[in-house]
Formats: sequence, C-alpha cells, structure tokens
Amino acid sequence: MPTLFKTIWQGHYFDGRTAARHEVTISVTSDGLHIKKGNDTKLWWPYEELRQTQGFHPGEPVRLERGREIAEVIVVEEGEFLQAIHQVAPRAQNRFRISSGRPVWIKFALLVVMGVVFVAWVLYVWGIPALADAVAARVPVSWEERLGQSTLESIAPVKSRCREPERLKVLEAIVAKLVDTAPDAPYTFRLTVVRGEMVNAFAAPGGFIVVYEGLLRKTRTPEELAGVLAHEIQHCLERHSTRAMLRRMSTQALIVVLTGGDEGMRALLELAGTFGELSYSRSDEEAADRAGLKMVQAAGIDPNGMAGFLSQLDEGESDLPESLRYLSTHPRTAERIEQINRLAADAPTTPIPLLPGYPWSEMGNICDESAAP
Repeated sequence: MPTLFKTIWQGHYFDGRTAARHEVTISVTSDGLHIKKGNDTKLWWPYEELRQTQGFHPGEPVRLERGREIAEVIVVEEGEFLQAIHQVAPRAQNRFRISSGRPVWIKFALLVVMGVVFVAWVLYVWGIPALADAVAARVPVSWEERLGQSTLESIAPVKSRCREPERLKVLEAIVAKLVDTAPDAPYTFRLTVVRGEMVNAFAAPGGFIVVYEGLLRKTRTPEELAGVLAHEIQHCLERHSTRAMLRRMSTQALIVVLTGGDEGMRALLELAGTFGELSYSRSDEEAADRAGLKMVQAAGIDPNGMAGFLSQLDEGESDLPESLRYLSTHPRTAERIEQINRLAADAPTTPIPLLPGYPWSEMGNICDESAAP
C-alpha cells in the first residue's frame, strides 16, 4: 500500500519585489497549490504555471517559482513536499523532479566510466561542455570554497588587497543587503578589493567576489556598485565560474572529479591558476544580468544604477587598453543593455536611497589607509 503524505505544508513565500519573507501554509490539491499567508491573504498557483528550481538533490529545500521576469517564490524545507504533489496530482508528476538519492548517482558515475572509451570522440567534439555542466552540479560546496580560496590567493595575493576598514565595512554591508534576498544561498560571500587601475570585478567559485580599485573609482553611486556586485553574486549562485573552469578540463580529469575523493579535489585545485583565462558564455552573462537585476530590486535598491553603470562603461571604455576594460571580460551588446533598461523601467517598487549622505566619491581612496574617514 503506498505511503500517504500529508497535504498541508509549512513554507516561506517571496513576492519577487521585496526582500520580505512570509511564512505560509500550503495546501496540495489535484489542480494546484493553495497558499495562505499570515494575514489571511490567499494565493492560487496552478501546477502548469510553476517551475522547480531547487530540490533535485538529497537534503536540498524545494523551491518553486511562478512568473518569469519578476518571479514569486515558495520554499519548503521538506523534500517529501514533492512526493505529496506526485501522489495528489499524478498529472503534475512530469513538472516536478524528486531527489533521486545516492544510488542513482553511483549508477550514473559507473555508467560514465564504463562508456568513456566508446564516446571519447563524441565527448571531445560536443560533450565536454555538457559533461562539465553535469559535474559542476555535483561538486560539493566545500570543494568550491577551497577552489575559490585557492583562486583568490593566485590572482589576488594578500599584499595586493586593500584593507582600509571603514570603507570595507560599507562595501560588505552592500553585499550583505543583496545576499539577504537569497536566504537559501549555500555560500558565505566574501568581498576582496584589489589595488590597480583595472576596471573589473569577478566571481570566483564558492562565494568569493573580487572588485578592483579602478572599478570602484568608476562608480558614481553605491547603487551602481550594487548592480555590479549583484551580477557577480549571481555568477556564484548559478555556478558559472565553476562550470567555466571545469570546461577547461580533459574528459579524464572530469571523470576523476565526478567520482570524488582526494584525487578529484586535487584535480579541481589545479584549475586555480587558469581563472584569469576564463570567459563566460553569452547565456551565462544574460542570466547573471536578469537574476542580478531581480536581486537589486528585491533588496529595494534602484535598478537604474545597474543599467546606468553598464551604459557609462559601454560609452567610455573605447579609449582604455583592453586589459583595463570591464566589458572585455563581461561582454554586452546593445540589445542586452536595452533589456536591462527595460526590466529596470518595469520595477514595481519605489527604491530607497542606498547610502543617503555618504560621500561616495571618496570610496576610490579605499586602498589609501592614510585617507581613512
């Protein structure tokens, strides 16, 4: 006799427009989800309008989204929530994937190893990027954090880092405000500011965000920097950095990482020195733009700062050497900037000034400890 799952669940609701998290009661029915907020507001979510973005792996909370550009979200901690939907609404089973657990993962790894000789040529031509993406989804967060730390030490050694404490606290507070809108983020985000005129910022695996002194000086407002930081945070959350590094591996090395163990960790750490040679795909950049803009909006920050900074760089970087350009490592077409402007114009809430009265023009002195405020 099949196990009977409960139909009433507790979870959290995010409206996609603010950072507020609401406790909700979720009722599973044959046609959709009835969601009741604490103030007795009721929502109706038909299954055909929902998509699953988390809950594919054991122990991972279930996250369902509704809407595209500004999505509403519910998060339920128990993975059995999806099993309840499968039981109550069999026609919705294809829309929601239940965690398959470790046995299927072991079988998958064995199949990959057994088939590697047969598909070697196919993998070389077409399959390495796809295999790298699959491996990235299996890399533990702790491995990503070690890889990110090693990458940071390689390209931003301690002696190159800016340490003026008061201004660093201001920047770390902006990062914290953005990350608060992603309560399920698996990483502890760390911000490093590096000396140099390079107008650049990047995200290393595991939640490491690096901003160069030159980029700080280019920003005119804290809202502009928040847009850059949100974009880089999304590269971490979507594991774009990890995937880009894995794509530089051979098939054999990917199999070593896929099967785990100390050898897999060593293979990953060997990638740290290659980070400066990486570039993101157009789709990764567009995804980071869209999700970063949503993060800025959810934090109550003016999204026009993100769009304005990108437009300023697009117009003003033509005279800079290639090595100093932010857009050389974060390429954007006019169409993408237009998309950001359009999404920013549709922001549903009135933003609150991020740091009213703060002398932002002095932030460029962050590497001069003698100029501390």
